[in-house]
Amino acid sequence: MADIGRDDNVVVIGLGRFGGAVAGTLQKLGHEVLGIDNDPKLVQEWSERLTHVAEADSTDEDALRQLGVPDFTHAVVGIGTHMEQSILTVLALVEVGVPHIWAKAISAKHGKILSSVGATKVIYPESAMGDRVAHLITSRMIDFIEFDDDFAIAKTRAPHAKVGQTLADLQLRTKHGVTVVGVKEPGKEFAFAGPDTVIPENATLIVSGPATKVQKFAATT
Repeated sequence: MADIGRDDNVVVIGLGRFGGAVAGTLQKLGHEVLGIDNDPKLVQEWSERLTHVAEADSTDEDALRQLGVPDFTHAVVGIGTHMEQSILTVLALVEVGVPHIWAKAISAKHGKILSSVGATKVIYPESAMGDRVAHLITSRMIDFIEFDDDFAIAKTRAPHAKVGQTLADLQLRTKHGVTVVGVKEPGKEFAFAGPDTVIPENATLIVSGPATKVQKFAATT
């Protein structure tokens, strides 16, 4: 496993839907990924997709050391349904010295325990996706991401009434409290937006600002 301990490489433990998606995307982004799972079927499946895959008990510190996990600076624990295994895995990663541990939680209590035993970042994928879908169902946005401080980024259609005007003319920040970050025309590459950017017909806008104002602006499209 040459070079597998470099700073930009990641160990992903638990190769189910969440962990597998993370591992696959990391590899596509050019990172070296070590996937670990105790299910031989998942290990066999991912052995054809990832460069390094191992079947092991992730709660066993000796097994993690044998796989070279202490050489990693980043670990993702994608175990969700087995809470005890998830918690003990995070604890084992802490014990072998992995400094940055991202762990999936299925509840607030689970997340609190993960943080208390050493998880650097706790992820609530089901909750985050549920919130995201709720915003999309009740609005005209195409996609929506909200951050902790009520700041949001959304993908929405360009308002028909604004087509042909520049962003400077529209004064969206003054009138709506939002900023158009970029514009995507059908069949063309994404382009960052500036004051002189003209709103083209049938375009998709990337808009940022306070979540409530982003939603109100999207309602005008």
